[in-house]
Amino acid sequence: MSTLEFTEAEEAFRLEAREWLAANNPGRLPSMDTAEGAAAHREWERTLASGRWSVVTWPEAYGGRDASLTEWVIFEEEYYLAGAPTRISQNGISLLAPIIFGHGTESQKERYLRDMTDGTLVWAQAWSEPEAGSDLASLRATATRVEGGWKLNGQKTWSSRAPFADRGFGLFRSDPEAERHRGLTYFLFPLDADGVTVRPIDQLDGTPGFAEIFFDDVFVPDEDVLGGVGDGWKVAMSTAGNERGLSLRSPGRFCAAADRLVELYRSHGLGKGGHRGFGDQVVDAWIGAEAYRLYTWGTVTHVEAGGSVGAEGSINKLWWSELDLSLHETALSLLGADAELSGRWLDDYLFSLSGPIYAGTNQIQRNIVAERVLGLPRGGR
Repeated sequence: MSTLEFTEAEEAFRLEAREWLAANNPGRLPSMDTAEGAAAHREWERTLASGRWSVVTWPEAYGGRDASLTEWVIFEEEYYLAGAPTRISQNGISLLAPIIFGHGTESQKERYLRDMTDGTLVWAQAWSEPEAGSDLASLRATATRVEGGWKLNGQKTWSSRAPFADRGFGLFRSDPEAERHRGLTYFLFPLDADGVTVRPIDQLDGTPGFAEIFFDDVFVPDEDVLGGVGDGWKVAMSTAGNERGLSLRSPGRFCAAADRLVELYRSHGLGKGGHRGFGDQVVDAWIGAEAYRLYTWGTVTHVEAGGSVGAEGSINKLWWSELDLSLHETALSLLGADAELSGRWLDDYLFSLSGPIYAGTNQIQRNIVAERVLGLPRGGR
């Protein structure tokens, strides 16, 4: 496949996805950051899985279609074009599952992968701590060896999906004597285990999209160590690469938002606040979304030819997080005072505000780009 040229089979795949979504898409659901919305989104995951659209690139044995990366991006374009719901299973299928495929045991694959695809298991991230955000290697939560497994102690914060999730994944310091990036182990754990306390954190809209998680002698068996003991940093960086690279922010999301922005401009050309000059902002945002789409297709072509996404994932993360803000800030400007009312643009904007923070703050990503992509010395100019 050359860039933006598709085979007959790929076009047939696109048509099948479009027709299935037209027949099954429930449209916008209640916020997944509420109990009602979480239940509705889990039901949507079951519907997706029944049509084998939940994880199209996965092997058929785990509920997928063995689809190519190209077909995945095609599906994502159609998914967002149809205005289908946000995926409550995203932490599991986009961040954790690639790590289980790459580092997990056969038992872990059998126990966890299928239940991710249909909303049976919703996963929470448990990375950040009160003293360990972008500097994840400074984490203090501990894992102590006991007979048959480990005891986890400490605190995690800003844990996405935790208020309504079933299980979590994260790093704990299993060797306090080792160097910062060593002696860390990656664990999978149930959120209803003895000793686990999940304390929701309210967002600006009052819903609990995040939570603090407290661990008090929480037992985790050896079978729920992901990757080798002490290899947690290597495993976690694989997760971070997925989050910053292709898997979390497909271009379909931004192209769909850009199309909505153009339609909004047509109906609110001067903005209800009477401000002129938003046309340039709308055009810039639309061009940014299209450029991101072309960049992604270039990355897909590179990966399918045998390449990989390394530090360039940080460029990708900077791009989509800043683009997210640009699209939604322009929409809010067009809406004027109406932007203060609850609705699609305001709700999405509240989410986009966190983009420059999660998956590694943009300040950290710029350092990575300077050092590893541009070859500049650490802290230099």
